[in-house]
Amino acid sequence: MTTTYSATQKTLHWLIALLIVGVYLLTFGEDFYPRGDPMRATIWWLHISFGLALLGLVLARIGLRLSRGTPALPPEMTPVERGASHAVHLGLYALMLAIPLVGVGLTWLRGDTLSFFGLFTIPSPVAADRELGRSVKEIHELGANLILALAALHAAAALWHHFIRRDNVLTRMLPGRGGNSQAGLAD
Repeated sequence: MTTTYSATQKTLHWLIALLIVGVYLLTFGEDFYPRGDPMRATIWWLHISFGLALLGLVLARIGLRLSRGTPALPPEMTPVERGASHAVHLGLYALMLAIPLVGVGLTWLRGDTLSFFGLFTIPSPVAADRELGRSVKEIHELGANLILALAALHAAAALWHHFIRRDNVLTRMLPGRGGNSQAGLAD
């Protein structure tokens, strides 16, 4: 059984967290430009490109999690706490996959080509459907809001472990920190 997160797991964790917040904040950038301004299209192009990067990193993280595993939870955690930890992590992973995939569908329903920083493009395999696209956009936005709420709960729990419980749950995910087999929050 692994007793600490690897440097790659830690890097992916923090890079993904940064990307989630960055991609979310990027959506507000279009508000600074009037309709028709080319900068609005650039913002969405960046949103889509970073969203695809996020999806790739999440897939890598899941692969690493499956191959390397995660540290055991602290033995003093109650079954309810363990269940809550697993439920929050499952929700985070589900949303980290679903939100970019729904975003891909949304892009295609708008009739747009999917582009990854201009390095490659994938034309829409479906006909544009703006009506359905509006519904899918609402689902995409709901997912984005949900992941921020779950991430806040996740961060609050890590801080609670650090300052109240005084275990190594938080420090095991900090860069340059090790851990022991007594503590660890499932990645």
